[in-house]
Amino acid sequence: MTAMPEDREKGMKSGFPSHERDLFDDDDVKAAPDKVIARRFGVLGPYLAKLFDHGVEARGVERCPEDQREDQHFWNNLLMWWSVNACLTTVPIGILAQTLFTLTFPHAVACILTFGVIGAALCSFIATLGPQTGLRSLMISRFSVGHIGGTIFSGLNILTQLGFATSAVILGGQTLAAINPGTLPLAWGCVIIAVGSLVPCFVGYNMVHYYEKYAWVIAYFIFIVLYALGGKAGYDIGAQKALENSGTDYVASVLSFGSIVYGSFGWGAVVADYNCKLPVNTSPHKVFWMTFLGLYIPICFAEILGAALITITAPAYVAAYGDGNAGQLLAQVLSPWKGGGKFLLTLLALTNVANNIPQTYSAAISIQALGRPLALIPRFFWCLVAFALYTTAAIVGREHFSLILSNVLSVLGYWTSIFVIMILEEHVLFRRPSGRLRGYNLDDYDSPTKLPLGLAGILAGCIGAAGAVLGMSQVYYTGPIARTIGSSGADIGWELALSFTGVSFPLLRTLEIRFTGR
Repeated sequence: MTAMPEDREKGMKSGFPSHERDLFDDDDVKAAPDKVIARRFGVLGPYLAKLFDHGVEARGVERCPEDQREDQHFWNNLLMWWSVNACLTTVPIGILAQTLFTLTFPHAVACILTFGVIGAALCSFIATLGPQTGLRSLMISRFSVGHIGGTIFSGLNILTQLGFATSAVILGGQTLAAINPGTLPLAWGCVIIAVGSLVPCFVGYNMVHYYEKYAWVIAYFIFIVLYALGGKAGYDIGAQKALENSGTDYVASVLSFGSIVYGSFGWGAVVADYNCKLPVNTSPHKVFWMTFLGLYIPICFAEILGAALITITAPAYVAAYGDGNAGQLLAQVLSPWKGGGKFLLTLLALTNVANNIPQTYSAAISIQALGRPLALIPRFFWCLVAFALYTTAAIVGREHFSLILSNVLSVLGYWTSIFVIMILEEHVLFRRPSGRLRGYNLDDYDSPTKLPLGLAGILAGCIGAAGAVLGMSQVYYTGPIARTIGSSGADIGWELALSFTGVSFPLLRTLEIRFTGR
């Protein structure tokens, strides 16, 4: 699948784009990326070389050739996503079922389990392409939408990862500030979470995997404690029954909350970033199921926890949540353990570091993927830029966590649906061995003249975006189709984006291949 035989041999010669081969002779192209980058920066080269010698990853968007892959166990893929999603940020998503959409606990659980399957499955498919191609998710998309289309996706992903990172930092900061109210300012709590997220991302791929391999253990222990203490405080799963919408308004609530749940599985644009160094012969089935379980189980587990905790009707718990402070609610749940509860709350806040790491790392990769000039600058520099941007945004918007979270997750679901369906259809319809293109010439990933022209992908993406606009239901806009469901509208933007793109892309791509041959 990964390439035609003669092209695979070409791909193994170099993981560097064609412009690199113009800048350096053949021996240098074959060298490790740390040496290439060090030479590129002249007087700064020796300092960069020292960073690379101390373990900082040099490789950015460049393809990882087959002969430079690391023989990591595929279980690392499961543990990676297990830790990323077993975190504090995932819990408030379940809370939104009641606070924004009036759903009772059983209906919230049904939404989480159902929409979660769809999101996890689509994301896990993209993961299987990482080992097969040696490319990051956004670079894989270039074989579907061309260089220009890939650049558009890169820009969208930068905004998405920064939005996710901002919400993670705010919630972590809220929780730290709630440990001893009045002691730690919320802004400083945000800074602590942001700084903790930066270090593994700065070092790179191996450090990210090492951290995520173990981070989930503490998170799951705390989640179990929260489930138990919440039960002691008294879950009231029927508390929302009298307030739950009925008829078409109920349908609208289910679809809108389902859209947020689906968006919480929106790692498709980055998931291949973390397994592109696995051996090319790694079983796609194993990669799929390890990724699926690593996404589905922890996300559902944490979101259901949030949906359960918000059903506690004791006045102290209701007052703690107030106007949307999930950190204070969690502090109240752990309060019976006194000092031990505060210690666990501190650890729980720090679990957001695990969630924020891939957002920081992949934001840097996405910046490089915008174009060659940015790709020439080392990946770790862009990690610093991303860190500065989302830390500033978190401090400025620290009082609006719920609004930021719900909007980011919904919009994420729109464009990632377009992204995933085009890559899936390109792979299944056109790149299979018996398809029109008969595989991938992996050495062309950064050669605009050899990649698809991109008109089919861009036009299909616009058609999908039109579907999203027709079906979206946000504070700032409700589409005409969305308005037909319930009195306030239902968010079906991702479903329409997926459908519109899924129908139009194969037709347009067939025409593009017929007239251009690529």
